[in-house]
Amino acid sequence: MAQIQSHDDGGGKKVRSKKNSTAVDMAPLVDLGFLLITFFMFAATSIKPNVMNLNMPPKIPKDVVPPTEVKTKNSITVIVAKDNKLFWYQEEAKNLNAGNLNETDYTALRDVITRAAAGAPDKDKFTVIIKPMDDASYDNLVNVLDEMEITKSTRYGIVQIVPTEQKAYDEKVGK
Repeated sequence: MAQIQSHDDGGGKKVRSKKNSTAVDMAPLVDLGFLLITFFMFAATSIKPNVMNLNMPPKIPKDVVPPTEVKTKNSITVIVAKDNKLFWYQEEAKNLNAGNLNETDYTALRDVITRAAAGAPDKDKFTVIIKPMDDASYDNLVNVLDEMEITKSTRYGIVQIVPTEQKAYDEKVGK
């Protein structure tokens, strides 16, 4: 508490104004400061980083070439293009043209992947092949990877686009 201390001489001749001295007790303010610090430490939410697991394939010696053929009905290819556009197909790459390259958006991609996985002959080996174009944004690729997590598609790969897909894309968008 703040206290006012005054000193009275008693019987002096001249009447002078009284000089009051103030002293502020800082103990309650320090207590209040510690209480506020403690409150905000406990009330603040701890921010945990949102991290996605990325499993990399094992290193294979160059002299051993495993079979990498993925059957057409057991896979779907998603092309990530610029301007938030997505295209998909479930054909052989050599048979791809603008007619069988289907455009979709991020809200319908989940249904497309789910339907393709349901129609796969071997559901354990169903693979999603993601092919980002050079002008696709990183955010769009992350959104597609999020859809892999949501649809519980554990087998997927990110590869480069091939010239036949680029040609079909150019025909589809009118380049």
